[in-house]
Amino acid sequence: MRSVILLLVIGAFIFGSCSNQGEPGGWQLVWSDEFDYEGLPDPEKWSYDIGYIANNEKQYYTESRLENARVEEGNLIIEARKESWEDFDYTSARLVTRGKESWTYGRFEVRARLPTGTGTWPAIWMLGTNISEVGWPACGEIDIMENVGFDPHMVHGNVHTQAYNHTKGTHKGDEIELEQPWEEFHVYAIEWFEDRIDFFVDDTKYFTFEKESDDDDVWPFDKPHYLLLNLAIGGDWGGIEGIDDELFPHRFHIDYVRVYEQQ
Repeated sequence: MRSVILLLVIGAFIFGSCSNQGEPGGWQLVWSDEFDYEGLPDPEKWSYDIGYIANNEKQYYTESRLENARVEEGNLIIEARKESWEDFDYTSARLVTRGKESWTYGRFEVRARLPTGTGTWPAIWMLGTNISEVGWPACGEIDIMENVGFDPHMVHGNVHTQAYNHTKGTHKGDEIELEQPWEEFHVYAIEWFEDRIDFFVDDTKYFTFEKESDDDDVWPFDKPHYLLLNLAIGGDWGGIEGIDDELFPHRFHIDYVRVYEQQ
């Protein structure tokens, strides 16, 4: 009898482990980076935005520099550092799949532990691949996760379009409060369909952006988008309460990135 019970317990454990690692119901994995290697991020999957980009942020984004983006112990680490670089006082990294992979619709999930501290602004997001032709925000932007260090418990999900964007004060989004996202890993995800985009933290859906019309100004989300991962310092939002230089370096830990399509 003991042997039977032991086998049942082992079987239940194995089944549970496999279930936890399986694909979400109704979705099939089509692309991922599990960060099961060491060194620079996989160049077959990621490239970099370089230099100063936007939003009055204070960092210089570097390229292929281990100090700012590296894979170690099963995590991608994006590190912001207090150091002089190209006339900037901080460095960091912004990884993108632009030119390598893009998608229209699907489930996009990132398991991550956030940095915290006044001045940090980590983000997981998507931009339309046609940004060079139509510009922002006409290309569409999907913010899967944003967080600012001066309000560390709140995680935000937003969309920006020509009609709805923060420059007009019309952007669409919501937020969810987490206990300690800088100590615990959470899964930040969207499920993007032809008629809506649902936003999740772990298994909790906290926001839905519904398609209101076929107008590109309202719904540019029927075209390919690429992924971005970055850690900004300061800026129009992240720097509202300044930057605490005593807290550097800041590290954004990412366990995996996974993209699914509907079965």
